[in-house]
Amino acid sequence: MKTSISELKEIAKKVRIDVIEMTHQVQSGHPGGSLSAVDILISLYFVMMNIDPNKPNWELRDRFILSKAHDCPGLYAVLARRGFFPVEELSSFRRLNSRLQGHSHLGTPGVEMSGGSLGQGLSAGLGMALAANLDKKNNYIYVMLGDGELNEGQIWEAAMAASHYSTDNLTAIVDRNRIQNDRFTHEVMELEPLKEKWESFGWDVRECDGHDFNDIIDQLQLAKEVNGKPSLIIANTVKGKGVSFMENNPDFHGKATNDEQYEQAMQELK
Repeated sequence: MKTSISELKEIAKKVRIDVIEMTHQVQSGHPGGSLSAVDILISLYFVMMNIDPNKPNWELRDRFILSKAHDCPGLYAVLARRGFFPVEELSSFRRLNSRLQGHSHLGTPGVEMSGGSLGQGLSAGLGMALAANLDKKNNYIYVMLGDGELNEGQIWEAAMAASHYSTDNLTAIVDRNRIQNDRFTHEVMELEPLKEKWESFGWDVRECDGHDFNDIIDQLQLAKEVNGKPSLIIANTVKGKGVSFMENNPDFHGKATNDEQYEQAMQELK
């Protein structure tokens, strides 16, 4: 799909508005990490991934796993804007009998894994990458990880296995917004030197500005060209990106805007 950088920026604006509206309407959800991931998700779904929204279960599709599944408002909005389901359905977020639950799940068109407990997505993505290789298919697998999620031991088990099996059809992306739940990541568990840790597990590692479409797409393309090992991209992002009072603010990890904050956010995003 050919989409210009200016078009990607316009989509990002719409998606960020979607995230604020979805979470505000139900006074629930995780807006901060959704906003930090928006530009990465758009780069994947509108530029990089071989997908067909009209055939979400197409056998030869590339696959994306949102391992930090609580940040699904951003994913749902991107899927809707890409045509997997009507944009109007976003208003059903977190409501009874909705396909758009509070953590991404397989009942939603375009979602490849039911999430919830953190740390599981990389293992699932690795399994998909290995299956594609065994079947001699060209499916490419992307997994988005939260940086706080890297506290989970299962992530590192999967990292070790992915390197061992030379899964070069797998790219993981760390949404490095430096906030987890109610505090900054370094206060909970120091992750640095993060690049060197992943390299020591046998991964090809690169970094990007997670809000610069040119940089994101360039690094995703370079990662896809790596042979013989899995790739990791550390995407340096801002939690709550686009809304001034949310940016770098742990309070909005899992809290929706009140009415006054909603009006301010809408003014800033529009």
